[in-house]
Amino acid sequence: MRYTLDEIETFLGVMELGTITAVAARLNLSKSVISKRISDLETSLGAALFRRNAGRITPTEAAHRLDNQLRPALAALTAAAESAAWGGAGDDVLRGTLSMAAPMSFGTLHLSPIIARYAAQHPELVLRIDYDDRARDLLRDGFDLAVRIGHLRDTALMQRKLCEDETIPCASPAYLDRHGRPETLDDLRDHQVIGYQHMSNAQLWTLDNATPPTLHSRLSLNNGEAMRDMAIQGLGLAILPGFLAMASIADGKLERILPNMQTRRLPIVAVWPPVSPMPPKLRRFIDHLLAELENCQPWRDA
Repeated sequence: MRYTLDEIETFLGVMELGTITAVAARLNLSKSVISKRISDLETSLGAALFRRNAGRITPTEAAHRLDNQLRPALAALTAAAESAAWGGAGDDVLRGTLSMAAPMSFGTLHLSPIIARYAAQHPELVLRIDYDDRARDLLRDGFDLAVRIGHLRDTALMQRKLCEDETIPCASPAYLDRHGRPETLDDLRDHQVIGYQHMSNAQLWTLDNATPPTLHSRLSLNNGEAMRDMAIQGLGLAILPGFLAMASIADGKLERILPNMQTRRLPIVAVWPPVSPMPPKLRRFIDHLLAELENCQPWRDA
């Protein structure tokens, strides 16, 4: 049984991207080369990895099993090779590719300048950044790490808390002048709240560990920046993470409400698949994030 690293990486690429065309574009190779690599791997293994029908390919059960086993093994192999080649004493140059996923709004508002400074410090390092509010499967999608906000469910990942943000109930001064300023949870029943599609109003508006009354939402959105903008336009109350709300509160576009009530805390965490040894490019990038986000200063200084 003989197979090559190129064949394995190509197979994992097809599993990730779903088409031979997409993998060919990523690797800057022809579709025929990609197809041959897959066929050669199937021949070596003596197993069909994909069903082919009318130009489409569908992974077999064997392909899914192989993907689950090969992806962490390849990550460990890559980490070991990079550590041996570039992690020696006295070698401060970071090389290779670092792939990261992060939430859209947090990434565009606060991570981009942090990443830009890191890229400037390490000109030989290739960075691949994906801003998406979905929680990506790091191994399956080929990411070295992710930044996530909130309490984590995936205990299989390594993690390091970067800082802890607060959630802030707020509204535009104009809205509050028209409808009054709530002083208790019960007062919220007389207001429109701007809903978040990934969390119920009852979860979102839990203050002082107490469940709020039934809340009314005429607007429900799946993006925090959009919620903030709707609140600025006077369309209701919103509860937002500090990294979204603080600048608008500082410039008077939003006003904090219920300031004496305890709100949910949001840990901001770097997560990565278990890998040993930990590649220097990953370890040093996490250290960079930790230093830059200490105490959530980028937006607390707003």
